[in-house]
Amino acid sequence: MNNLTQIAYLLTSIFFILGVMRLRSPATARSGNLLAGIGMAIAVIAVLITDHHFSFILIGLAVAAGVIVGTVSAKRVRMTAMPQMVALFNGMGGGAAALVSIGEWIRSSSAGESWTATLSISALFTILIGSISFTGSVVAFAKLQEWITGRPITYPGQKAVNALLFAAALVIAVILMFADPSAMWAAFLIFVILSLALGVLVTLPIGGADMPVVISLLNAFTGLAAAATGFLLANNVLIIAGALVGASGTILTQQMSRAMNRPIANILFGAFGKVSAGASSTGDSDGVVQPATVEDVAMLLAYARRVVIVPGYGLAVARAQQEVRQLADKLAPRGVNVIYGIHPVAGRMPGHMNVLLAEANVPYDKLYEMEAVNPEFPETDVVLVIGANDVTNPAARNEPSSPLYGMPVLNVDQARRIIVLKRSMSPGFAGIDNPLYTNPKTNMLFGDAKETVGQLLRALDDV
Repeated sequence: MNNLTQIAYLLTSIFFILGVMRLRSPATARSGNLLAGIGMAIAVIAVLITDHHFSFILIGLAVAAGVIVGTVSAKRVRMTAMPQMVALFNGMGGGAAALVSIGEWIRSSSAGESWTATLSISALFTILIGSISFTGSVVAFAKLQEWITGRPITYPGQKAVNALLFAAALVIAVILMFADPSAMWAAFLIFVILSLALGVLVTLPIGGADMPVVISLLNAFTGLAAAATGFLLANNVLIIAGALVGASGTILTQQMSRAMNRPIANILFGAFGKVSAGASSTGDSDGVVQPATVEDVAMLLAYARRVVIVPGYGLAVARAQQEVRQLADKLAPRGVNVIYGIHPVAGRMPGHMNVLLAEANVPYDKLYEMEAVNPEFPETDVVLVIGANDVTNPAARNEPSSPLYGMPVLNVDQARRIIVLKRSMSPGFAGIDNPLYTNPKTNMLFGDAKETVGQLLRALDDV
């Protein structure tokens, strides 16, 4: 590899690191994406200039196809479907890493080349982790897209079966490391099939509010697969980029699991959201739901001094982020201090609510994370909850029998008044009833969030 390529790869690494650093804040995230994109462009150009062991026609066709699919997908996808797109694109990265390692294994085996232990471990690790990331992400996509049920899919002995399949994959990997690859085609094929199957079987039992954590974990797997591919191909950029993705994904997964007060093992093997018929409700069966009118809520908001808006997936479904920002803008001249309470796992992917509100140009200093906003609720006049079911459920604090018990939630029930915008009384993604809705301080405002907030905007003109 010549000095020009090394310099290009060094620049690429710098751009990647700067890009990841700027992704830490919504205010700098766009420039972070741009910097990372520039780094990737430098790496691709460097490869095209210095390495000529490929067909430029095939590379051009692949680039054209990727640009078309990526551009059309990014422009057409709705914000409600953003988690699905993230899951699918992440899976493509893991699948690509696995395919590269499979291709290298087949090429070297056909040519009779001998591999060092490091290369063998790198290739087999990439195939295993990349395949799990690929098929696991496809299952996550199907769950989020509601092609299959979002609830956990389990069967008796599932954990034992998964453990046996994983053990079998490891045994075959060890055999492949020390045997003649050209004589082990059947074992290699079985190893690939087991790796793909594990991704499906590990993700199927996961559902409910765990999906954002799973997407983050699969993203970390993709990064590890890319880094291992870098060792296989002796490519420093792949090693650095994969390590960045793997490390950031792992840290994010740990932070989100702590936010839910549940260990990673419990998320992966606990089948969260699979609730028995006799224990599905954590609410007060004798509680009374108190509906409200738009005029009543407009009056409350107009004479409040502090309002906290808590967004959830219902906001994304209704695409009401623009109307919510307009509501805050309309209340500000009345002396109402409006902030937004963001739970780490609200929505269907990490940072989902931040992305939605950033799209509506909500000021970043108005976005309060859970730890910052929870102390504010006792002094809050009105909380406006828009579809955030599971992350506002007080049963997580008060009901040891609830599947949510122990998960840190937004303490909206401590506010003076709570207004919940929902289409119906149906439970959230985790399938758990919310006793907040029968709290004497709570009023329910039923309807589509976009239409309801629009009516609130008009009603405020008459207050």
